[in-house]
Amino acid sequence: MRLHSLDVAIIAAYLVGITFFGLRFRKSQRSMRDYFLADRSIPWWAIALSIVAAETSTLTVIGTPGIAYAGNFGFLQVVLGYLAGRIVICLIFIPHYFRGEMFTAYQLIDRRFGKMLHKITAGVFLITRAAAEGVRVWAVAIVVGIALGTSEIGSVAIVMALTLIYTFEGGMAAVIWTDVVQLLIYVSGTLVGLFTLLHLVPGGWPAVHAAASAAGKLQIFDFGFSLVKTYTFWAGLIGGMFLTTATHGTDQLMVQRLLAARNQKESQTALLSSGLVILVQFTLFLLFGSGLWVYYGIFAPATRFARPDYIFPTFIVDHMPHGISGLLIAAILAAAMSNLSAALNSLSSTSMIDFYLRARPETSERARLGLSRAATVIWGVVLFILALASRYGGSVLEKGLSIASVAYGGLLGVFLLGLLTKRATQAGAIVGMLCGLTVNVYIWGWTQIAWTWYVTIGACTTFAVGYLASLATPAVDRVQSVAKSPTP
Repeated sequence: MRLHSLDVAIIAAYLVGITFFGLRFRKSQRSMRDYFLADRSIPWWAIALSIVAAETSTLTVIGTPGIAYAGNFGFLQVVLGYLAGRIVICLIFIPHYFRGEMFTAYQLIDRRFGKMLHKITAGVFLITRAAAEGVRVWAVAIVVGIALGTSEIGSVAIVMALTLIYTFEGGMAAVIWTDVVQLLIYVSGTLVGLFTLLHLVPGGWPAVHAAASAAGKLQIFDFGFSLVKTYTFWAGLIGGMFLTTATHGTDQLMVQRLLAARNQKESQTALLSSGLVILVQFTLFLLFGSGLWVYYGIFAPATRFARPDYIFPTFIVDHMPHGISGLLIAAILAAAMSNLSAALNSLSSTSMIDFYLRARPETSERARLGLSRAATVIWGVVLFILALASRYGGSVLEKGLSIASVAYGGLLGVFLLGLLTKRATQAGAIVGMLCGLTVNVYIWGWTQIAWTWYVTIGACTTFAVGYLASLATPAVDRVQSVAKSPTP
């Protein structure tokens, strides 16, 4: 055990406290609407903070400083795309999600195209989200292993078990409100850590700013156009916009939060507000990374870091004062648990709504609630296994984003076909999606094209091929009624 007993006590207090806080919401779970949508009673500001917490995993907290350490502030160009994507979702997607009673994003595909494409899109989400979440959960092992010296299996098991307990009992209400608390914890912890770091660097912030600026570490914009360079203005703005439109507009993990809002206006307000928080948050993480670069330039580490992902957690354990180390480790665990709880609940909701209840719609409300909780446990076991299988590769942040981006292009293209065209058919959309997925798998595995372009290329391919293929299908297969969504 490498941490001081005070730090361990802080971490333990957080883990126990957040678990019991989440369990407070178990009594309000009486129906599937309560369990998956929190009875649509959550205020917009809580949803906004929950959205940020859900897209901030351990990958983000330890990976973003690593990006700044190894490079510069170019990642903020992608964040600009995140903001643009939110505007697109508010204008195109959210109005459709609030027409009728919807539980998942893929019910929109059902009422626009039909059952077959509904199952395909929901299935792609389940596979992609589980694979990407496995990488995110594995990132927890990096932090816990460095801090406590526990094994890989033990590190993942601790966080998985505690998160599963309150997600299982409290449903979406527990997920959102624990997200709010966890976001405040990891942002506060990061701020405290940053100020402590600045005190450890001789000369403080002026010295960090001068050294980082001279080395180009604070550079944000690169207006050169390249498909192989990850962080350029065009890759960030266009690629980031397409990525966010896919993640927040077609991914059940995010859409479920938007559907938990009291009405359409509050859902849109929550999403737009979350963009401002994301911008501040990523700037904070990147500042920490540049500060670490200056610090280790002065106080060279005894051994070279295996990967940039290890820099932040290693610094916390080795150089932060007692108490602050525990707070920062708790902050990283907070980000991990908020993202994990969101994944468990969204995977469970899609499994139930889009698959099980389509086959057995006569299931009683009590049985639905019980089965929803059982699905949460099953997905917990699946993610645990996938986490242990995700231990190899490069940067955990970029690895997770790459896996997700491969499938998001096809999903987004299908949604855009349904929402922006009247001539698109189910058969045409399926052909387009298969082509989009094939193209993305190819560029992921056999080209040097940067992951920031994956969703853009996949979505445009799906849309173009799907539209052309639709023109060759019978007119009877065209637009279905969008007046009312199917009842789960």
